[in-house]
Amino acid sequence: MSTSTRRGFLGFVSASAAGLLPGRSEAAGVATDSEPACILTPQAEEGPFYSDPKLVRSDIAEGKAGIPLTLRLRVIEAGPCTAIKGARVDIWHCDAKGLYSAFAGQSDSRNIDATGKTFLRGTQMADEVGWVTFNTIYPGWYDGRTTHIHFKMFLDDRTVLTGQTFLPDALNEFIYTNVPDYGKRARQRMVINANDHVIERSDPGHRAFCAVKEERDRYVATLTLGVDRRSDATVGRAGPPPPPPGIRGGPPPGPPPAGMGGPMFVRPIKDRLAALVPGLRRER
Repeated sequence: MSTSTRRGFLGFVSASAAGLLPGRSEAAGVATDSEPACILTPQAEEGPFYSDPKLVRSDIAEGKAGIPLTLRLRVIEAGPCTAIKGARVDIWHCDAKGLYSAFAGQSDSRNIDATGKTFLRGTQMADEVGWVTFNTIYPGWYDGRTTHIHFKMFLDDRTVLTGQTFLPDALNEFIYTNVPDYGKRARQRMVINANDHVIERSDPGHRAFCAVKEERDRYVATLTLGVDRRSDATVGRAGPPPPPPGIRGGPPPGPPPAGMGGPMFVRPIKDRLAALVPGLRRER
């Protein structure tokens, strides 16, 4: 992919992603140094893939293949917009092929054991103005979920925010279609931002969507986390990885796995391109 192609595409995606946000007063997902978001970031389920290896580090890729991504999160107190210095922030996400470290039963065939691995996990403490920075790779995807990065925020060993952040889906699709590290999957990606059950239930206002920009050698994703110091946000619980999906668009066999909280059905997307590119108008 040429530099000019990537830059032009990202400019298009950034403009489209901006259309997701209803207005600056509600746009908690778009963070800048001068315009902090002052409302609560939505809580979301922890999911089945959390572990706590206590790895205080900013570089978490461990050599995993993929497009470099820097994730910058700013922790502030919702309401007064004051930075929370020293807050602990954990993140974790899957690799380019949808694999999480620390768990067995990985890959499209559920036959890869990543037990004991620590890739794409890390912890940072917020600086004087509330920022933490992680250098990682652009996450891939796995069956049943859209592209996402998990995070937990702690104050004095108490969880005050458990959530997930999301990336522009047109950019996701472009990367998965064009970059070899993300390709050669057994199935098409069926769940995107438009029909992901976590977004539909926990973040319909898209307040946890990252702002993304391109730099010379990487993408940079930025999000402000507005929290309530008094909250106790132990959401969801760890459990086994989800089973392989059933028929496309239909229910998987059996109930949802414990701790997943997922739906029995995946809502089908009638116009995939229109769902991937916000604001796109298609002639009927």
